[in-house]
Amino acid sequence: MSIRLEQLTKRYDHRPVVSNVSLTVERGEFCVLLGPSGSGKSTVLRLIAGLAAADSGRILLEERDLAGVPARERDCGFVFQNYALFRHQTVAENVEFALRVRGVPRAERRRRREELLELVGLAGFGGRRPGQLSGGQQQRVALARALAHQPRVLLLDEPFGALDARIRVELRRSLLRIQRELGVTTLFVTHDQEEAFELADRLAVMAQGRLIEAGPPQELYLRPATEFVATFLGGANLLVGESSRAGVRIGPLELPLASRVEEREVGRRVQVLIRPEDLALRGENEEMNHPLLGVGVVEEVSFVGASERLRLHLPALPRVRVIQPPAGFGSDHLPVDVVRSQHQARRAPLIRGSRVQVGIRRLHALPHPGLGFAVLSGLAAGEPQSAVVETYGGELARLAQARLRRLANAAELESALAAEPIDLLIAGLPADNGAERVEELLALAPCNLLFVRGNRPLPPQRFLLAVAVGEPGKEDVAFAGRLARHLGSPATVLTALPLDASEADRIAAERFLAACVRTLAPLGVAAEPELVRGELLPALDRRLRDRHDLLVLGAPLPDAEGSRRWGRSLRALFEAQHDTPVLVIRGSGRGVA
Repeated sequence: MSIRLEQLTKRYDHRPVVSNVSLTVERGEFCVLLGPSGSGKSTVLRLIAGLAAADSGRILLEERDLAGVPARERDCGFVFQNYALFRHQTVAENVEFALRVRGVPRAERRRRREELLELVGLAGFGGRRPGQLSGGQQQRVALARALAHQPRVLLLDEPFGALDARIRVELRRSLLRIQRELGVTTLFVTHDQEEAFELADRLAVMAQGRLIEAGPPQELYLRPATEFVATFLGGANLLVGESSRAGVRIGPLELPLASRVEEREVGRRVQVLIRPEDLALRGENEEMNHPLLGVGVVEEVSFVGASERLRLHLPALPRVRVIQPPAGFGSDHLPVDVVRSQHQARRAPLIRGSRVQVGIRRLHALPHPGLGFAVLSGLAAGEPQSAVVETYGGELARLAQARLRRLANAAELESALAAEPIDLLIAGLPADNGAERVEELLALAPCNLLFVRGNRPLPPQRFLLAVAVGEPGKEDVAFAGRLARHLGSPATVLTALPLDASEADRIAAERFLAACVRTLAPLGVAAEPELVRGELLPALDRRLRDRHDLLVLGAPLPDAEGSRRWGRSLRALFEAQHDTPVLVIRGSGRGVA
């Protein structure tokens, strides 16, 4: 029996936990739903089984729409992580339960029970109770019970999650053998990648309630189409480069691709994926038979059984952004992960501090998704700046090579966020009550916000980043740096200290500002640090009257009620009659408020 999900959506407390999921599982196929905790995998299974009702979308089993069909009539077997066995019943009684409630005669129940216990390797255990069995044996009973009424669909929700590694391996091999023998269409939920790779005919990767990609496991691992799948499945070295006639370019390096690059694609941004096992290491004086990424220094060496993992630092490549592994804040190196077999490690042992050439055996280029922008003019409808906001947002998106959506009101904003993430929402800042407008949108939109009041030209002459020292400031610099890189704008990174700040505070602030400058340098963003003493607002006002024409601030932390409210001085900034656009970075930190 095939399963088809069409635009399946489920909300709890008005929050979507499954968003527009469409997926087809063919008859007899073993499909694995893989994703981090909270990605909506288990909810999808519960919707198929009829244990929860979908808010919208359709579930079809062999073209039969299950809308309104009770769970007991859906022809699904369900295996839970916690076994869900009846503790007061024997193994035999547990396995026969579904047959008993369907009125199957006793002789047929006994025959089917014995077949299943033999199938799951528990022949002779029918008289025991669940408490007399190991965890692995209990899960085998749960599987036999789910299969007893011969369902045409088997649903398993992390069934091996509570078991130790050795038992998990044994059980999944048994499960795969049983599934192949019975030919039952199976949907299996897990967050264990090894489990997913071993079991799946088809792998469906979910995140934040959305289906990101689906396909054969090998295809998703070797040739992913999205950044999330590239970095979620296994280890990854992921860099941002651009397509060239020969293949791809990463900084000054030109790397060939097996496929031909169309002329119209030349110069477009791409993400370059190099799996850790696809990097070759050679001594500095040895011959390298692969394209050379650079000469690196070994920072970490880890023994992980059948393989060896290494972290190396290479010189940074100009104007190349590193996505994975993340470069440390303020780092001027390019980190790369390498995996070698133990045979390779014994032939050419390396220790921390060893210098080696790093070559690329194989790479995969995937489209760069770019930034996602949205222009919201509805909240400022009728005001003169609405047209200015649309013009500014459209030009900004063009310069940043970003996707752009135009939204008329808050309702459209909610549906747009459900469809796909938005990196930056661009809105107007009214002449009065500017701080309230900012706080209103902070409550509505879980993304960065850019507020436009006047008709400033693009690209900005210079960014002014007002940052707090510490983790919140790092998030502000990271996003502002991506934007400044596309716009070709330099930046001033400014932080303020109270007049009575200690010498230790001054040293820490200067060290942080220097790290900000180093972080922006590989992106090609020229930055200068500035440390001011005293109130922040007058310092910002002076610079905004100078050559800075885009201000970057960090959003405040939510209070006990979940509201984000500015301090008095920054509320005054939004009420001031200046026409400088203000970019508010909505991170996990408190910004400068």
